[in-house]
Amino acid sequence: MLPTTRIRPTASFAARSGRLSVLHGFAFAALGALVGIGVLGLPAVRSILATHAANAPAPRAVEPRGELDPEEKHTIDLFERANRSVVHINTTTLRYVRRGVFATEAVEVPEGTGSGFFWDDAGHVVTNFHVVRNAERAEIVLADQSTYEATLVDVDPDHDIAVLKIELDGRVPEPIALGASRDLRVGQKVFAIGNPFGFDQTLTTGIISGLGREIRSLTGRPIRNVIQTDAAINPGNSGGPLLDSAGRLIGMNTAIVSPSGSSAGIGFAVPVDTIQRTVSEVVRGRRPTRPVLGLQVLLNDALVANAGVRGVVIGDVPADSPLAKLDLRPARRVGHGIDWGDVIVALDGKKIEDTGDLFAILEEYAAGDRVKLRLRREQQEREVEVRLLAPEALR
Repeated sequence: MLPTTRIRPTASFAARSGRLSVLHGFAFAALGALVGIGVLGLPAVRSILATHAANAPAPRAVEPRGELDPEEKHTIDLFERANRSVVHINTTTLRYVRRGVFATEAVEVPEGTGSGFFWDDAGHVVTNFHVVRNAERAEIVLADQSTYEATLVDVDPDHDIAVLKIELDGRVPEPIALGASRDLRVGQKVFAIGNPFGFDQTLTTGIISGLGREIRSLTGRPIRNVIQTDAAINPGNSGGPLLDSAGRLIGMNTAIVSPSGSSAGIGFAVPVDTIQRTVSEVVRGRRPTRPVLGLQVLLNDALVANAGVRGVVIGDVPADSPLAKLDLRPARRVGHGIDWGDVIVALDGKKIEDTGDLFAILEEYAAGDRVKLRLRREQQEREVEVRLLAPEALR
């Protein structure tokens, strides 16, 4: 559904239209008066009108369009194949309004809009976590404008991914074609379909501007190998597909860099290889999890780096963590300075300079794996072996 846009004529066009209307009005009024008083007979009136029609300019001929060029045909075909897999997402939340002195009423209000796409023919819809983060209810609008209420299956906030599901009453959705992101090249053409500013089923085009980018998720964890594109991505595009020239999904439009809040030619998409790992687990009924060390780390990399510290600083070791018996020293304030305590500088021999490195390395492991942590305290280094935990193990 497109927002209503009012088109205003220019002042000069309106003025000319007004003058023409007045002139025609006088002419026909005069003619009517002549006929009314019998000055002109009907044959004479017909003759005048025929003469006027004969002298009127003929309509201009329409130039033949000819064939669309191959690139146009390809883009049109790509959109018509892919757009049936793309959906528009409206979310609402509850606001509590006071009614009188003792009563309150829950009122459903719009929370936001976004985009998404069908993952499979079972009705699973993939979008960004931030699109549905605060929603009480999500409504899915298909390309044919039919509307369905969605249920939330699961989320992966670390990668800004959410999976919804709708029941289509016997209809079979068209899953989006899957590609791969590991073999992309800078300069490839890309196509984004989404719902920018409420204009659903909008197609924009561009190229891959960069690869291997990194953005931060809402949890503070880095999302690695992000795709950068100059295809126009605006508010409402979040969760929509980024396609290659074959119409295959290569990423999910997620973020932009812009001083104005609208497209400035720098957009980012979560790579499809990352989406594939998470969504494949979710649709099988498994919760997406990342292993943890069993300790808290300082996430302010800038503060640590400005102090000349390289590595990940330990913030706290919970009492119920298996690491509590390893005599680890968290950072602490001492007088007017900071004792940085034990700093994690490597995991299984892989160098760690900040929290981004640590989180990226942990993605290569599963809960239960045993790894070796290299720690530095002041100028001394030591190595300890730890078993990685599932996040819920410390809750």
